[in-house]
Amino acid sequence: MKAFVHLSLLALLLTACNSAPPTNTAVSPSPAATSAPAQASNQQGQKKLLVVTTVAPLTNIVSNIAGDRMEVKGIIPEGTDSHTFEPRPSDTDILSKASLILVNGLHLESPTEKLANATKPKDTKIFEMGGNTITQDQWMFDFSFPKDKGDPNPHLWVNPKYAEAYAKLAAQQLTALDPAGKDYYETNLKNYLQRLEELDKVTREVVASIPPQNRKLLTYHDSWAYWAREYGFEVIGAIQPSDFKEPSAQDVAKLIDQVKKVGVPAIFGSEVYPSKVEEQIAREANVKTANTADDELPGEGSANALENKNPQHTYIGMMANNLRIIATNLGGKPELVDGLVTANVVGPTAVAANPAK
Repeated sequence: MKAFVHLSLLALLLTACNSAPPTNTAVSPSPAATSAPAQASNQQGQKKLLVVTTVAPLTNIVSNIAGDRMEVKGIIPEGTDSHTFEPRPSDTDILSKASLILVNGLHLESPTEKLANATKPKDTKIFEMGGNTITQDQWMFDFSFPKDKGDPNPHLWVNPKYAEAYAKLAAQQLTALDPAGKDYYETNLKNYLQRLEELDKVTREVVASIPPQNRKLLTYHDSWAYWAREYGFEVIGAIQPSDFKEPSAQDVAKLIDQVKKVGVPAIFGSEVYPSKVEEQIAREANVKTANTADDELPGEGSANALENKNPQHTYIGMMANNLRIIATNLGGKPELVDGLVTANVVGPTAVAANPAK
């Protein structure tokens, strides 16, 4: 009996010595964990703050600045007409959890903004990137966006200089939400702006390689107005009417005559807006046709930089692809784009995108 008692006491002592410390034991916090309360994402066991965006280029730009300190989620699927997109029931849940909502604005995502205002937390800010990049007197109106309809052309991001402004605004808004991440966001912004500056440089080189008489664009959807104004191109028209339906036979006939008169060697369609009218105009005007993109990133991948493993599936990758298409069909030098780094500055492609110098 005594031996049994001794053995039992010994077992209890061994158990006490090997047991884990209580779960409420104080642990010295890391520098990241001592940051402002807003930065819950870096505290173990807590979720990152959610930033909701809309179109894929905007999602890609913002996620390159946010990096791993925020969760960035775009709610307009790639390949979807952003002008007519209606939020899904699942988007209500996403918007209701957002700490910040970044939209393009200029009337692009009106249904989404309406839903966001109805479902977002009271203190969550909706920030319009486009409306804070240009003033109303800089708005552009055109065939797809006539002034009498009141909706300006919202495709600012197609202009890399405006994409730079979007990146800077994203850094400002993220820092306001998470002051402790200021240095991190500034570093990502600096790296990303270098990429955008290189894109701007290459764009000017490609445009210079195109014969001046060919620096004209007829597109299916009017998405190149701000790009054309920046880089010395002339938009001579758009196939898609302002109601986003197919053009009438009379409109098509006018466009065919216009293309013949101007003498442009190619017209450009869009995979987001498939239409046989583009092919008809090209055939009857005897010009080439090719598709460009304004909010669909090339290849497979995610617009979120942290989730993406395809270095081409980025905003810069989309614009690089557009430059190749435009140069190839208008008599320029597409090879000028070959050295452009298209990968993100954060996430799985970041290492390949930042070679040692």
